[in-house]
Amino acid sequence: PLSPAPDPPPAPAIECWATSYPQAVNCSWGLSPDPLLDTDFVVTYRHGTDTGECTLTGPRSCSFGDLQVFSLTPYELNVTARNPLGAASGTLSFLLENIIKPDPPEALRVSPVPGEPQKLLLEWSPPSSWPFPEYFPLQYRIRYSRDNDSVPTTVGPSELTSHTLTDLEPGTLHHIQVAAKDLADSGEFSAWSPPASGTPWVG
Repeated sequence: PLSPAPDPPPAPAIECWATSYPQAVNCSWGLSPDPLLDTDFVVTYRHGTDTGECTLTGPRSCSFGDLQVFSLTPYELNVTARNPLGAASGTLSFLLENIIKPDPPEALRVSPVPGEPQKLLLEWSPPSSWPFPEYFPLQYRIRYSRDNDSVPTTVGPSELTSHTLTDLEPGTLHHIQVAAKDLADSGEFSAWSPPASGTPWVG
């Protein structure tokens, strides 16, 4: 069989998220089909009359800062892929507040509550990549399930970084995860945190 012939690159498909709102936007892109030849990328953004470079953070990802919060002008990211056979560009246009997506909360701890056979105390920290939780607060939601039970229960949202689960099944292991979202309800919830587990107090 003939080996596939090298091709000019296809137009990149771009995704952008503000995980470090309001400090930075992170973008990544994919090419399909993947070109066989070495392909390099020039990535720029435009915001009104401002233009700038999106600094590469990996082979197919970049980041830019100096953002204008609450601007009603969309940002436009342009990724141009180039190889010896040609070039192709992709663009993505977005309003900054619509692409807010924090990283998951961190350091989730699950503790029994002494004397309380149906409660668990949950404590966690905001994602360390979220720069100003005091000025741009987050809201959290929790999901938990009993061991060997596939249907989770979801609680929230709440602004606190702790929560006491009640009415749990005594003596049963529970698995818990937390997710975060901008308190102003902009953008999306984070992915769920890695699970933490605990069993209520047993007398």
